[in-house]
Amino acid sequence: MLTGELKSQIDRVWNAFWTGGLSNPLTVIEQMTYLLFIRRLDEVHTTRERQAVLTKQPIQDPIYQPDQDELRWSRFKDLDPEVMHRLFAREGGVFDFMRNLSNGNSMFSKYMKGATFMIPTPRLLAQVVEMLSNIDMADRDTKGDVYEYLLGKIATAGQNGQFRTPRHIIKLMVDMVKPTLDDTICDPSAGTSGFLVAAGEYLRAHHADELLRPKIRERFQQRMFMGMEFDPTMIRIGAMNLLLHGIEQPDLRDVDALSEANKAFRDQATLILANPPFKGSLDSDAVDDSILRMVNSKKTELLFLALMLRGLRLGGRAAVIVPDGVLFGSSKAHQQLRRELIDRQKLQAVISMPSGVFKPYAGVSTAILFFTRTDSGGTDRVWFYDMQADGYSLDDKRQEVKENDLPDILRRWQNPEAEKDHKRTEQSFFVPVDEIRENNFDLSINRYKEVEYAQKVYDAPGVIIERIKELDKERFALVQQLQELI
Repeated sequence: MLTGELKSQIDRVWNAFWTGGLSNPLTVIEQMTYLLFIRRLDEVHTTRERQAVLTKQPIQDPIYQPDQDELRWSRFKDLDPEVMHRLFAREGGVFDFMRNLSNGNSMFSKYMKGATFMIPTPRLLAQVVEMLSNIDMADRDTKGDVYEYLLGKIATAGQNGQFRTPRHIIKLMVDMVKPTLDDTICDPSAGTSGFLVAAGEYLRAHHADELLRPKIRERFQQRMFMGMEFDPTMIRIGAMNLLLHGIEQPDLRDVDALSEANKAFRDQATLILANPPFKGSLDSDAVDDSILRMVNSKKTELLFLALMLRGLRLGGRAAVIVPDGVLFGSSKAHQQLRRELIDRQKLQAVISMPSGVFKPYAGVSTAILFFTRTDSGGTDRVWFYDMQADGYSLDDKRQEVKENDLPDILRRWQNPEAEKDHKRTEQSFFVPVDEIRENNFDLSINRYKEVEYAQKVYDAPGVIIERIKELDKERFALVQQLQELI
């Protein structure tokens, strides 16, 4: 947990960026990301120096050469701000060194092409370096929380909020699918890598002892997590998010997930967690043919679902956020995809979410789909849940409130036998697959939910009028008493 003091310090630095002319929140986070990486390079080099002293051997894979000592965080962090800024900005300086690093010291270094130093003033650079120096980077929870707090500012900064799914919704999805150490976990629209981070944290919490084994830990670090992202800024931010949460070498692919460049993504993932973009429309020329054969559409939300089915192994599971239009859209492509999920795969659940979940930057209604790739069907019934509250107000402020269905969703999901006798008037219920087929594969909860109308009995008009007359008499008497007191 972050202390209030540390949050205030981060807020002050954030405000300093804004007053210094950097108003794009992604740019601010990207600049902080570079500094975090620079600090990490020095820490790794320091660890290797200590190992060399203990073993009385040369430093293994040194990051810095002896003539580059001034470029290390531990050396420049206490310099005069003007000197420090010049050291960063000059050719061959700190930033140039980081950008051109190619000795394989971290998976993050391969995303440095095109990185630009944009901190405008020595004073701002000194402020940020001091703030980051005060964070205990040996504590994975603290440094991870710091970065999550920074990423949270994307969601309150306008149009860039689409990159960030609310963390409590991500946690619900992860808790429901229960990742295992045998999984290969993928997000084909990774963004800030929030789903991958949450899956990693779940595994640390539930499989801590097994993760101490060298082979399992190696797989956790290098082969368990996979993501795709074509925005260079976002892939840097997502890579750093994973790095700070202790996932050193995930398989992050700098690629347009729907294009032919991602053709190799087939039968690779055993678990997909995602909130793909659902406002876009693509020309068919930009989309891989194998995806179009599954669903002939220009809508990104449909194309991504087809991509996920292609990328899952047989038996692989998925939890995916989709806009409500996917559930009831009447186009041939919409019906084609729903038929695919229900008749050829196994659709397990549809959780309908209120439209305020993605505010303040989007008011669209969404749902979470849970399905398994089988290629042979298996859908016998689908569980529906009507989420009314997620623990936050459903307006632009998104303040914490008492009403929260998320614990109830998880509890009911984990006890399916108790759900089978629920009536359609309740918040959750099962619908048999034959009924869904009869309704043209419509998956909107309102198609199946029943509403109980309680009969309201009112007094006769004459009785109501008499009551109004009595009230008028009382009001007149009170006015007279008031006049007598004046």
